[in-house]
Amino acid sequence: MSLKNKLQRFKNHLVPEQVQQPKNMNENPKNIDTKGEIPFIEMWEQANTKVYYLEDEYCFIREVHYPLSHQHGKYRFQDYIKAVDMWNHNGMKHPLSAYGYQPNDLFFFDTETTGLGGGVGNTIFLLGYAYLEKDEIILRQHFLPEPGLEIPLYYSFLENIDYTTLVTYNGKAFDWPQVKTRHTLIREHVPKLPSFGHFDLYHASRRFWKDQLESVKLVNVEKDILEFERKDDVPGFLAPMIYFDFVERKNPEGIITVLQHNENDILSLITLYTHLTFQILQLDPSQTSQEKLILGKWLQAIGEKDVAIQTFEKLSLANEIEAKFELAFHLKRQKKYSDARDLWLEVLEKGNGKLKIKSSIEVAKLFEHQFKNYDQALKIARIGLSLHEEERSGKSKKDDKIYQDLIKRMTRLERK
Repeated sequence: MSLKNKLQRFKNHLVPEQVQQPKNMNENPKNIDTKGEIPFIEMWEQANTKVYYLEDEYCFIREVHYPLSHQHGKYRFQDYIKAVDMWNHNGMKHPLSAYGYQPNDLFFFDTETTGLGGGVGNTIFLLGYAYLEKDEIILRQHFLPEPGLEIPLYYSFLENIDYTTLVTYNGKAFDWPQVKTRHTLIREHVPKLPSFGHFDLYHASRRFWKDQLESVKLVNVEKDILEFERKDDVPGFLAPMIYFDFVERKNPEGIITVLQHNENDILSLITLYTHLTFQILQLDPSQTSQEKLILGKWLQAIGEKDVAIQTFEKLSLANEIEAKFELAFHLKRQKKYSDARDLWLEVLEKGNGKLKIKSSIEVAKLFEHQFKNYDQALKIARIGLSLHEEERSGKSKKDDKIYQDLIKRMTRLERK
């Protein structure tokens, strides 16, 4: 049966999040066949994989080298070096800033496991990572031949790793906690896990593209944002079943495709970090107005107000209504009340429903507190109430905070 047909057979019988381990997963490992040789060693060697021995146990280590001229999606790996250099010439404080680091400090990391759940029952069978060394990207994968051989897996992973910062895709929530959990079971036998900083690219991707993509799975970000589309790729949810098949038969034909899937995951992290850097530093010539607006809000939220204001100002000049709404808040804080009022009045005229309601409230506040024009404040508040009632037509007003606040404001203004 061809590999493609085997994968299809697995797919037809597999529920992605309910993978069951085979009955013999906890049996004593049978490391080597009766002749004292690794089964299918020629196939492993053809896949750039070597055997790592630790006393009478072993794991596999696969290593692939890429020149900096290699292109993965929108960028070549040499662009990653430019990205780190740009952070070092930019004083912005940002969660993804590589300021103070060199390109070879970052460590792009991903795992493959026997299931999506957490806890000790979930086995990591592949630890993959890539890093820059001299003039090339080195990708290395440590593979568990079968459960019970975790000591050589983690020992080989930890003994020569020298890194400062980990880069993952949702690794804060999944990959590294899994490593820590499995490491706890064998920590007396292997080196201590190092401490590190952490760049999680999932959260940045979700912030930028959650409304643009069906989901922010890495494969979707690759295709629609990074311009990288996989060919003949094994779906990630099939990896556990393929691994269990390997444990039983020892034939690496299927598991090599999982290694290639993991390889693409890791290489995409390099491209994604490069792209996010260009987005955040506004050096991507194809950056959309929506991406700029999201960036401005993000910069505002992390305290980079000057850069946020500059971003909103540029978008306002391009007549981006929501940017004008955000810019008005900064103008108000700078006590430029007339300028803030004019922007919010423009949003009230040209914006969408919710934005118009919010603008009416802000303009009413200005007229009441800064300009002491209670008649005009009351007029704008009534416009806001009308817009809000139209927006929430037929819905209860009992727990409607905006409605209650507008009524309270109007009552106060009428009294004044």
